[in-house]
Amino acid sequence: MSISGQAGVGKIRLFNDFCGPEIPVANGVAYGTTAGGCNYYLGDFTVRGDLGETDTGIVDLEKSSGWVRIGYNDENGAGIWVGTGLSFSPALNGTMIVEARVEHRALTTKNAFIGFIGTLLDNTAEIITNTTTTCTRAGNAVGFMFDSQITINTVAATCCYHMPYMISTTTSQVATAIASSQIIVAAEADILRVEIDPDGAARWYMNGKLEQSVGPALAADVTTLLAGGVGVWGTASTDSDLDVDYLLVEANRDWTR
Repeated sequence: MSISGQAGVGKIRLFNDFCGPEIPVANGVAYGTTAGGCNYYLGDFTVRGDLGETDTGIVDLEKSSGWVRIGYNDENGAGIWVGTGLSFSPALNGTMIVEARVEHRALTTKNAFIGFIGTLLDNTAEIITNTTTTCTRAGNAVGFMFDSQITINTVAATCCYHMPYMISTTTSQVATAIASSQIIVAAEADILRVEIDPDGAARWYMNGKLEQSVGPALAADVTTLLAGGVGVWGTASTDSDLDVDYLLVEANRDWTR
């Protein structure tokens, strides 16, 4: 019997509810040391970032449904990324999805991102750099971002997510043009979902509400390999973190021969 073309398992589904076995822990021993004895995986996902620091990592939270707290870094631009490798191309794997349920203890001193990124190093830095009202891509990104450095986020009553994407003409976007309509409240959870189609269109959902839709070839470069996940980076000399209930990455299999 011969099999050709599309066959076998087609859907790729990576998921962690953070209810499972022991995970990397931020403590008094740095990642990568003999005494640390840590791995760099969290279920289906890899753990990358400023792993040589004793104040950076992941801790298990005793909280209903299973949660983890990622980050804890007190350096500007340094932190943790939990997600896939550069494994997904919109043209070959779309529609691609990242969904996560997250909660902020405090809306200060952090840059958090949930979605797809196109630059992935062992010590992955923040993907979007922000100053007052301008969001500038350091690498390709399509997702939800919270950054305390954006002017609208300097007052807790108006804090929101921003929804950057890959655009063909410039690396910068005006923050107010990509701001979510829903406000973030400290210690309250939000479900964030971003979808990228094979034609480069994308949609952003927050708590089930469509917050932004960008048309074909405008949101994502369809030939760029992307990684899906969640990350948080420091913006000052104060610890920053993000609590995550679950992380889901879905895509279709590339059946080309």
